[in-house]
Amino acid sequence: MIGLNQKEINKYVIFSFVAVFLLSCFYKRTPTKLNLDFNNSLILPGESHFRNMSQLTFSGENAEAYFSADGKRLIYQAHDGDSLCDQIYTMDIESGSVELVSTGDGVTTCSFFKYPNDNGIIYSSTHVDNPDCPPKPDFSRGYIWKLYPGFDIFEAGLGGSNPHPLTSSPGYDAEATYSFDGDKIIYTSLVSGDLDLWYMNPDGSGKQQLTNRLGYDGGAFYNYDASKIVWRAYYPETEKEIAGYKSLLAENSIRPMALQIWTMNADGSNKNQITDNGAANFGPYFYPDGHKIIFSSNMHDPRGRDFDLYSINVDGTTLERITYFEGFDGFPMFSPNGKYLVFASNRNQNKRGDTNLFICEWK
Repeated sequence: MIGLNQKEINKYVIFSFVAVFLLSCFYKRTPTKLNLDFNNSLILPGESHFRNMSQLTFSGENAEAYFSADGKRLIYQAHDGDSLCDQIYTMDIESGSVELVSTGDGVTTCSFFKYPNDNGIIYSSTHVDNPDCPPKPDFSRGYIWKLYPGFDIFEAGLGGSNPHPLTSSPGYDAEATYSFDGDKIIYTSLVSGDLDLWYMNPDGSGKQQLTNRLGYDGGAFYNYDASKIVWRAYYPETEKEIAGYKSLLAENSIRPMALQIWTMNADGSNKNQITDNGAANFGPYFYPDGHKIIFSSNMHDPRGRDFDLYSINVDGTTLERITYFEGFDGFPMFSPNGKYLVFASNRNQNKRGDTNLFICEWK
């Protein structure tokens, strides 16, 4: 997705103007207990909601990890070594065993399990348009995200078998997630000429547009009962901002400056801005009870380099800082039973640039 692959996250440290980017009650009645090795020295002072933390990956750039419906597996994007392009992997959380589930071609992003039965996966990929790893954006014009036109959304078997496209528009289609009842897929598309949120049925039919304001809408998730949606947005307002946005969009690019968190009803009505802080806010996710949102932001860092997790009420009140690591913490997701939180972080790096996955009990 435009969803902040890990090379891009590292670029945030270089550019001071950085901007980044579960189920129904049935599942909450069947909690999963994970047997993990803990390293509680990774929990920093002030991180009072964390208990029994485990590190799940130990090298490379790993991010956007999301739980399976049974709470036992993760799906995420990663790359390591010489490769510059993310591919999609699944992990058995207890054993740590990892499986490549994308094709290995092109670049991929924004994966998710097919809810509510874990009978497949979805992800975005450029492999049909071009099997080569695409070139990275030119950062001489500042930090930008590249909207590769070859990105389409694919579904596949649980192990990655038989991938086939759910979208086929000539522009960017990515950032797809399931509603937890399995009824809808929400995603970001350029098919309208702008970066809007759409939903479709699990088979790719019934595509409907949810947003239509000039600007970027993306990174959306449903709440547990699929009645609400939370997402990140950037809306240019001044003539200069609008001209700059349109100019980059014509080049299949975007420069995200002040992403804010918004919510709306599942049908697109009742749109509400939740944050208004001039910072970069991204990766929003509903608490299991639906009353709060957890997200990542650099609001506390005047240089814009340090991202931590925060929570906020759905009405925009009662902001709370969750993490205190001097680096990157982002992409949080609660397990279906609400017992665990998984997130990506630069903490405990083996080498500069590593971003790894961490899981902890939530209290």
